[in-house]
Amino acid sequence: MKNAFTLLFAFALAGAAAAQTYEIAVIPKGTTHEFWKSIHAGALAAAAELKADGITVNVIWKGPLREDDREQQVQVVENFTGRRVSAMVLAPLDARALVAPVEAAIRAGIPVVIIDSGLNSATPLSTVSTDNHKGGVLGARRLGEIMGGSGKAILIRVLAGSTSTEQREAGFLETMAKEFPKIEILSSDQHAGATRDTAYRTSQNLLNRFGREVTGVFAPNESSATGMLLALRDAGLAGRVRFVGFDAGSQIVAALKAGDVQGIVVQNPFRMGYLGVKTAVAGLRGATVEKSIDTGCGLVTRENMAEPEMAALLHPPLEKYLK
Repeated sequence: MKNAFTLLFAFALAGAAAAQTYEIAVIPKGTTHEFWKSIHAGALAAAAELKADGITVNVIWKGPLREDDREQQVQVVENFTGRRVSAMVLAPLDARALVAPVEAAIRAGIPVVIIDSGLNSATPLSTVSTDNHKGGVLGARRLGEIMGGSGKAILIRVLAGSTSTEQREAGFLETMAKEFPKIEILSSDQHAGATRDTAYRTSQNLLNRFGREVTGVFAPNESSATGMLLALRDAGLAGRVRFVGFDAGSQIVAALKAGDVQGIVVQNPFRMGYLGVKTAVAGLRGATVEKSIDTGCGLVTRENMAEPEMAALLHPPLEKYLK
Protein backbone atom coordinates (compact mmCIF):
# COMPACT_ATOMS: atom_id res chain seq x y z
CA MET A 1 0.00 0.00 0.00
CA LYS A 2 2.82 2.36 0.87
CA ASN A 3 4.44 2.28 -2.57
CA ALA A 4 1.14 3.14 -4.30
CA PHE A 5 1.05 6.53 -2.59
CA THR A 6 4.74 7.42 -2.48
CA LEU A 7 4.36 10.39 -4.83
CA LEU A 8 1.19 11.71 -3.22
CA PHE A 9 2.48 11.49 0.33
CA ALA A 10 6.21 12.15 -0.07
CA PHE A 11 7.14 13.97 3.09
CA ALA A 12 10.74 14.72 2.04
CA LEU A 13 11.87 13.20 5.32
CA ALA A 14 15.53 13.88 4.66
CA GLY A 15 14.97 17.61 5.04
CA ALA A 16 11.97 17.52 7.34
CA ALA A 17 11.87 18.85 10.84
CA ALA A 18 12.34 16.53 13.79
CA ALA A 19 9.67 13.88 14.19
CA GLN A 20 6.50 15.03 15.93
CA THR A 21 3.54 13.44 17.61
CA TYR A 22 0.15 14.23 16.11
CA GLU A 23 -3.30 13.68 17.55
CA ILE A 24 -5.71 12.95 14.70
CA ALA A 25 -9.41 12.77 15.57
CA VAL A 26 -11.27 10.45 13.19
CA ILE A 27 -15.01 11.14 13.40
CA PRO A 28 -17.35 8.71 11.59
CA LYS A 29 -21.08 9.13 11.00
CA GLY A 30 -21.71 6.22 13.37
CA THR A 31 -19.82 3.50 15.18
CA THR A 32 -21.86 0.33 14.74
CA HIS A 33 -21.83 -0.63 11.06
CA GLU A 34 -19.01 -2.66 9.56
CA PHE A 35 -18.30 0.13 7.07
CA TRP A 36 -17.10 2.40 9.88
CA LYS A 37 -15.02 -0.36 11.43
CA SER A 38 -13.19 -0.66 8.12
CA ILE A 39 -12.51 3.09 8.12
CA HIS A 40 -11.20 2.81 11.68
CA ALA A 41 -8.89 -0.05 10.69
CA GLY A 42 -7.59 1.93 7.71
CA ALA A 43 -6.84 4.93 9.92
CA LEU A 44 -4.87 2.71 12.30
CA ALA A 45 -3.02 1.14 9.37
CA ALA A 46 -1.91 4.61 8.27
CA ALA A 47 -0.71 5.41 11.80
CA ALA A 48 1.29 2.16 11.90
CA GLU A 49 2.91 2.94 8.57
CA LEU A 50 3.75 6.49 9.57
CA LYS A 51 5.33 5.22 12.79
CA ALA A 52 7.73 3.16 10.70
CA ASP A 53 8.76 6.48 9.07
CA GLY A 54 9.40 8.05 12.45
CA ILE A 55 6.09 9.95 12.64
CA THR A 56 3.92 9.22 15.66
CA VAL A 57 0.16 9.52 15.10
CA ASN A 58 -2.35 8.91 17.86
CA VAL A 59 -5.72 8.15 16.23
CA ILE A 60 -8.67 9.19 18.41
CA TRP A 61 -11.83 7.43 17.22
CA LYS A 62 -15.12 9.00 18.28
CA GLY A 63 -18.50 9.46 16.63
CA PRO A 64 -22.23 9.35 17.33
CA LEU A 65 -23.89 6.02 17.99
CA ARG A 66 -26.65 6.70 15.46
CA GLU A 67 -26.14 7.93 11.94
CA ASP A 68 -28.91 10.50 12.30
CA ASP A 69 -27.59 12.27 15.40
CA ARG A 70 -26.32 15.47 13.82
CA GLU A 71 -26.29 17.33 17.13
CA GLN A 72 -23.99 14.78 18.73
CA GLN A 73 -21.58 14.86 15.80
CA VAL A 74 -21.49 18.66 15.95
CA GLN A 75 -20.64 18.39 19.65
CA VAL A 76 -17.85 15.90 18.91
CA VAL A 77 -16.28 18.29 16.39
CA GLU A 78 -16.61 21.23 18.80
CA ASN A 79 -15.08 19.22 21.64
CA PHE A 80 -12.08 18.25 19.52
CA THR A 81 -11.66 21.89 18.50
CA GLY A 82 -11.56 22.87 22.18
CA ARG A 83 -9.12 20.05 22.85
CA ARG A 84 -6.83 21.44 20.13
CA VAL A 85 -6.17 18.17 18.35
CA SER A 86 -3.65 18.34 15.51
CA ALA A 87 -6.21 17.58 12.77
CA MET A 88 -9.62 15.99 12.17
CA VAL A 89 -10.79 13.41 9.66
CA LEU A 90 -14.59 13.74 9.44
CA ALA A 91 -17.43 11.92 7.71
CA PRO A 92 -20.17 14.58 7.92
CA LEU A 93 -23.66 13.38 8.78
CA ASP A 94 -25.12 16.44 7.09
CA ALA A 95 -23.58 18.54 4.32
CA ARG A 96 -24.93 21.75 5.85
CA ALA A 97 -25.16 21.19 9.61
CA LEU A 98 -21.45 20.44 9.96
CA VAL A 99 -20.23 23.49 8.01
CA ALA A 100 -20.10 25.92 10.94
CA PRO A 101 -18.22 23.63 13.39
CA VAL A 102 -15.78 22.53 10.68
CA GLU A 103 -15.03 26.10 9.62
CA ALA A 104 -14.58 27.07 13.29
CA ALA A 105 -12.03 24.27 13.69
CA ILE A 106 -10.14 25.43 10.61
CA ARG A 107 -10.10 29.05 11.87
CA ALA A 108 -8.59 27.67 15.09
CA GLY A 109 -5.72 26.23 13.06
CA ILE A 110 -6.94 22.62 12.95
CA PRO A 111 -6.95 21.21 9.41
CA VAL A 112 -9.95 19.03 8.52
CA VAL A 113 -10.05 16.25 5.95
CA ILE A 114 -13.54 15.21 4.84
CA ILE A 115 -14.15 11.53 4.12
CA ASP A 116 -17.07 9.49 2.76
CA SER A 117 -19.66 12.25 2.37
CA GLY A 118 -19.33 15.81 1.12
CA LEU A 119 -19.54 19.09 3.01
CA ASN A 120 -20.92 22.36 1.58
CA SER A 121 -17.68 24.22 2.21
CA ALA A 122 -14.46 24.84 0.30
CA THR A 123 -12.37 25.24 3.46
CA PRO A 124 -11.42 21.60 4.30
CA LEU A 125 -7.92 20.50 3.37
CA SER A 126 -9.19 17.69 1.14
CA THR A 127 -12.11 15.35 0.51
CA VAL A 128 -11.34 11.62 0.38
CA SER A 129 -14.34 9.65 -0.84
CA THR A 130 -16.00 7.36 -3.31
CA ASP A 131 -17.48 8.75 -6.50
CA ASN A 132 -20.93 8.14 -5.06
CA HIS A 133 -22.83 9.15 -8.19
CA LYS A 134 -20.83 6.53 -10.09
CA GLY A 135 -21.77 3.99 -7.41
CA GLY A 136 -25.44 4.68 -8.05
CA VAL A 137 -24.85 4.29 -11.79
CA LEU A 138 -23.19 0.90 -11.23
CA GLY A 139 -26.10 -0.21 -9.06
CA ALA A 140 -28.68 0.85 -11.66
CA ARG A 141 -26.87 -0.89 -14.49
CA ARG A 142 -26.59 -4.13 -12.55
CA LEU A 143 -30.24 -4.06 -11.50
CA GLY A 144 -31.43 -3.14 -14.99
CA GLU A 145 -29.39 -5.98 -16.45
CA ILE A 146 -30.65 -8.69 -14.09
CA MET A 147 -34.24 -7.44 -14.49
CA GLY A 148 -33.87 -7.90 -18.23
CA GLY A 149 -34.59 -4.23 -18.87
CA SER A 150 -38.22 -4.40 -17.78
CA GLY A 151 -40.34 -4.76 -14.65
CA LYS A 152 -41.01 -2.68 -11.56
CA ALA A 153 -38.39 -1.52 -9.07
CA ILE A 154 -38.09 0.17 -5.68
CA LEU A 155 -35.39 2.55 -4.52
CA ILE A 156 -35.22 2.76 -0.72
CA ARG A 157 -33.47 5.98 0.26
CA VAL A 158 -31.33 6.44 3.40
CA LEU A 159 -31.32 9.85 5.12
CA ALA A 160 -32.10 13.37 3.94
CA GLY A 161 -28.98 15.55 4.07
CA SER A 162 -26.49 12.68 3.68
CA THR A 163 -24.59 13.75 0.57
CA SER A 164 -23.01 10.36 -0.13
CA THR A 165 -26.26 8.40 -0.27
CA GLU A 166 -28.16 11.22 -1.99
CA GLN A 167 -25.58 11.14 -4.78
CA ARG A 168 -25.97 7.36 -5.11
CA GLU A 169 -29.74 7.71 -5.25
CA ALA A 170 -29.46 10.39 -7.92
CA GLY A 171 -27.06 8.28 -10.00
CA PHE A 172 -29.40 5.33 -9.73
CA LEU A 173 -32.55 7.19 -10.76
CA GLU A 174 -30.89 9.09 -13.61
CA THR A 175 -29.41 5.89 -15.06
CA MET A 176 -32.63 3.92 -14.76
CA ALA A 177 -34.56 6.66 -16.56
CA LYS A 178 -31.96 7.02 -19.31
CA GLU A 179 -30.84 3.42 -19.91
CA PHE A 180 -33.82 1.32 -18.74
CA PRO A 181 -36.95 3.32 -19.62
CA LYS A 182 -39.13 0.19 -19.55
CA ILE A 183 -38.48 -0.30 -15.83
CA GLU A 184 -41.09 1.47 -13.73
CA ILE A 185 -39.96 2.94 -10.40
CA LEU A 186 -42.75 2.08 -7.96
CA SER A 187 -41.31 4.06 -5.04
CA SER A 188 -38.34 6.38 -4.58
CA ASP A 189 -39.40 8.65 -1.71
CA GLN A 190 -39.24 6.40 1.36
CA HIS A 191 -36.26 6.73 3.74
CA ALA A 192 -34.72 3.79 5.57
CA GLY A 193 -33.39 5.86 8.46
CA ALA A 194 -30.18 5.42 10.39
CA THR A 195 -30.28 1.78 11.46
CA ARG A 196 -30.97 -1.71 10.19
CA ASP A 197 -34.12 -1.81 12.34
CA THR A 198 -35.61 1.39 10.90
CA ALA A 199 -34.67 0.16 7.41
CA TYR A 200 -36.38 -3.15 8.12
CA ARG A 201 -39.62 -1.42 9.13
CA THR A 202 -39.58 0.86 6.08
CA SER A 203 -38.86 -2.14 3.85
CA GLN A 204 -41.74 -4.10 5.38
CA ASN A 205 -44.09 -1.21 4.66
CA LEU A 206 -42.88 -1.02 1.06
CA LEU A 207 -43.25 -4.76 0.51
CA ASN A 208 -46.68 -4.80 2.12
CA ARG A 209 -47.71 -2.19 -0.43
CA PHE A 210 -45.82 -3.34 -3.53
CA GLY A 211 -44.80 -6.93 -2.81
CA ARG A 212 -47.10 -8.46 -5.44
CA GLU A 213 -45.66 -6.40 -8.28
CA VAL A 214 -42.08 -5.44 -7.41
CA THR A 215 -39.37 -7.31 -9.33
CA GLY A 216 -36.26 -5.32 -8.37
CA VAL A 217 -34.84 -3.33 -5.44
CA PHE A 218 -31.84 -1.06 -4.91
CA ALA A 219 -30.63 -0.13 -1.40
CA PRO A 220 -27.79 2.45 -1.30
CA ASN A 221 -25.94 1.69 1.96
CA GLU A 222 -25.18 -1.10 4.42
CA SER A 223 -28.05 -0.57 6.87
CA SER A 224 -30.73 -0.06 4.20
CA ALA A 225 -29.53 -3.14 2.31
CA THR A 226 -29.50 -5.30 5.43
CA GLY A 227 -32.96 -4.14 6.51
CA MET A 228 -34.37 -4.76 3.04
CA LEU A 229 -32.77 -8.22 2.90
CA LEU A 230 -34.46 -9.23 6.16
CA ALA A 231 -37.82 -7.90 4.96
CA LEU A 232 -37.54 -9.74 1.63
CA ARG A 233 -36.79 -12.98 3.46
CA ASP A 234 -39.72 -12.50 5.83
CA ALA A 235 -42.01 -11.90 2.86
CA GLY A 236 -40.74 -14.97 1.00
CA LEU A 237 -39.39 -12.75 -1.79
CA ALA A 238 -35.64 -13.19 -1.29
CA GLY A 239 -34.09 -14.57 -4.46
CA ARG A 240 -37.28 -13.92 -6.42
CA VAL A 241 -37.02 -10.12 -6.36
CA ARG A 242 -33.78 -8.99 -8.00
CA PHE A 243 -31.77 -7.12 -5.36
CA VAL A 244 -28.68 -4.90 -5.58
CA GLY A 245 -27.19 -3.46 -2.39
CA PHE A 246 -24.34 -1.15 -1.40
CA ASP A 247 -21.38 -1.80 0.97
CA ALA A 248 -19.90 -5.07 2.10
CA GLY A 249 -21.67 -5.88 5.37
CA SER A 250 -21.24 -9.51 6.41
CA GLN A 251 -24.95 -10.32 6.08
CA ILE A 252 -25.11 -8.87 2.57
CA VAL A 253 -21.94 -10.70 1.50
CA ALA A 254 -23.37 -13.99 2.79
CA ALA A 255 -26.63 -13.28 0.95
CA LEU A 256 -24.69 -12.61 -2.26
CA LYS A 257 -23.04 -16.00 -1.94
CA ALA A 258 -26.43 -17.63 -1.24
CA GLY A 259 -28.12 -15.95 -4.22
CA ASP A 260 -30.52 -13.70 -2.31
CA VAL A 261 -28.55 -10.63 -3.48
CA GLN A 262 -27.44 -10.35 -7.09
CA GLY A 263 -24.94 -7.52 -6.79
CA ILE A 264 -23.18 -5.24 -4.30
CA VAL A 265 -21.63 -1.89 -5.11
CA VAL A 266 -18.56 -1.90 -2.91
CA GLN A 267 -16.48 1.03 -1.72
CA ASN A 268 -13.05 0.84 -0.13
CA PRO A 269 -13.62 2.21 3.39
CA PHE A 270 -10.30 0.80 4.61
CA ARG A 271 -8.50 2.89 2.00
CA MET A 272 -10.71 5.86 2.87
CA GLY A 273 -9.61 5.80 6.51
CA TYR A 274 -6.01 5.18 5.49
CA LEU A 275 -5.88 8.08 3.03
CA GLY A 276 -7.83 10.35 5.36
CA VAL A 277 -5.12 10.10 8.02
CA LYS A 278 -2.24 10.18 5.53
CA THR A 279 -3.68 13.30 3.89
CA ALA A 280 -4.14 15.04 7.26
CA VAL A 281 -0.54 14.35 8.26
CA ALA A 282 0.76 15.41 4.85
CA GLY A 283 -1.02 18.74 5.28
CA LEU A 284 0.33 19.18 8.81
CA ARG A 285 3.85 18.64 7.49
CA GLY A 286 3.48 21.24 4.77
CA ALA A 287 2.99 18.97 1.77
CA THR A 288 0.63 19.92 -1.03
CA VAL A 289 -2.31 17.52 -1.16
CA GLU A 290 -5.02 16.94 -3.71
CA LYS A 291 -8.26 18.76 -3.01
CA SER A 292 -10.30 15.70 -4.00
CA ILE A 293 -9.19 12.06 -3.79
CA ASP A 294 -11.34 9.28 -5.26
CA THR A 295 -11.00 6.00 -3.38
CA GLY A 296 -12.86 4.02 -6.05
CA CYS A 297 -15.74 1.55 -6.07
CA GLY A 298 -16.63 -1.65 -7.88
CA LEU A 299 -19.45 -4.07 -8.50
CA VAL A 300 -19.24 -7.45 -6.81
CA THR A 301 -21.34 -10.38 -8.04
CA ARG A 302 -21.54 -14.03 -7.12
CA GLU A 303 -19.39 -14.76 -10.18
CA ASN A 304 -16.49 -12.44 -9.33
CA MET A 305 -16.57 -12.33 -5.52
CA ALA A 306 -13.67 -14.79 -5.18
CA GLU A 307 -11.34 -12.77 -7.41
CA PRO A 308 -8.45 -11.34 -5.35
CA GLU A 309 -9.32 -7.67 -5.98
CA MET A 310 -12.97 -8.15 -5.03
CA ALA A 311 -12.19 -10.45 -2.11
CA ALA A 312 -9.93 -7.74 -0.66
CA LEU A 313 -12.83 -5.27 -0.77
CA LEU A 314 -15.24 -7.75 0.81
CA HIS A 315 -12.86 -8.82 3.58
CA PRO A 316 -10.65 -5.94 4.79
CA PRO A 317 -8.05 -6.83 7.48
CA LEU A 318 -10.07 -5.64 10.46
CA GLU A 319 -8.67 -8.17 12.93
CA LYS A 320 -5.11 -7.00 12.28
CA TYR A 321 -5.83 -3.47 13.46
CA LEU A 322 -8.98 -3.56 15.64
CA LYS A 323 -7.82 -5.49 18.68
